[in-house]
Amino acid sequence: MLDRIRPRAVLVAACAVLAAWLGVAAPASAEVLGGPSPTAAPVAQAIGGPQLASRGVIVNHPSRSVPGLPDIKASAFVVADADTGQVLAAKDPHGWYRPASTLKMLTAVTLIPLLNPDSTVVASKLATSTVPNVVGLVAGRAYKISDLFTALLTISANDAAIALTQATGSFSEGMSLINAEARHLQADDTVAVDPNGLDAPGQRTSAYDLALIARQALKLPAFLKYDQTMSARFVVARRKAVELYNQNSLLTTYPGAVGGKIGWTSAAGATYVGMATRHGVTLIVTLLHAPALTEITSAESLLNWGFAADGKVTPVGTLVGPLLPPSASPAGAGAGAAAAAPAGRADVVSRSHSVASPSVLAAAGFSCAAVLAAALGFMYSRRQRPRASRVERSPERPGRPERPGRPERPERPARHRV
Repeated sequence: MLDRIRPRAVLVAACAVLAAWLGVAAPASAEVLGGPSPTAAPVAQAIGGPQLASRGVIVNHPSRSVPGLPDIKASAFVVADADTGQVLAAKDPHGWYRPASTLKMLTAVTLIPLLNPDSTVVASKLATSTVPNVVGLVAGRAYKISDLFTALLTISANDAAIALTQATGSFSEGMSLINAEARHLQADDTVAVDPNGLDAPGQRTSAYDLALIARQALKLPAFLKYDQTMSARFVVARRKAVELYNQNSLLTTYPGAVGGKIGWTSAAGATYVGMATRHGVTLIVTLLHAPALTEITSAESLLNWGFAADGKVTPVGTLVGPLLPPSASPAGAGAGAAAAAPAGRADVVSRSHSVASPSVLAAAGFSCAAVLAAALGFMYSRRQRPRASRVERSPERPGRPERPGRPERPERPARHRV
């Protein structure tokens, strides 16, 4: 029977075996370069729940005591309870968009646990040549890590982001740590190419991922200290200093605001992460690709709705928790988990190894599929050798049965259709 299997069928069988072995399907998501997500079939199972696979507005109809969801012009947003992880409402939560400076939150939550705030790093030419550099670092001068984090989160200093990333040892090592942290948080829509969010090919995030990152930021007291700084003095050179003023106006205009990050590029549009606490409830609002100068008012509207709706609407999904290190287990996640988990830089490295395991699994699966395809192809070719002297007939037009003793005609040159 193998002599009837065509090469294409061999490949199809191999791919089917691979898909069954891995037990997963490729997500139907496409990269968006600033604009709204293109229409596509929803993924089979979105992270956070099946409803979050939708690309439209997602909200479970609230009771009459809850106001309707406000009309927000952003292409994507998420409203979530930071404590419970419940996603109260969303729009295209897993759509891929340019992050602009909201990506600096991922840079901060990655590097704050790793870098000594009292140590210094010498600004490189790469950092000082970043456009726009914002704070104006001088090449060859040493800057305190804590001052760079303050500049990063208050005035969104792009040059500070480069300097902090290089403080890990090298720019490439720092970017590897940042992307490893995204995988650790299960922010799988996010790819960081640079640490400051300036537009770069392939760089992306989603409203859902920004909520995961913001939730992690709320767990870091040092992040909140830097992020809530309203003004500070940054010494650039011996006779030069600049005043840092926090760009996140939510801190001064919205009661209960506890932090966030504002972003903007012409391609990304306005992007924003806002966090606020009222009556013991902390909400996270994220927005992507919004019209210019609308992000704060839109965030305030969503926060107002969220505080009114929290506990009164059925959630549309959940914010997943970070992945456990390889040595951790649910049984050991109690009081001894903190002692068992490695600290500092080693913690991030161990996380990068743990989240790399799916890639190893996929590579092994593809290797098995390749071996299977090769084996089937070899068997196919072996079964075909005894029939090599016969004239191959098209399976769509079977030929006449051969007559015993009839001499074979010489083969004619094959005709090819154009």
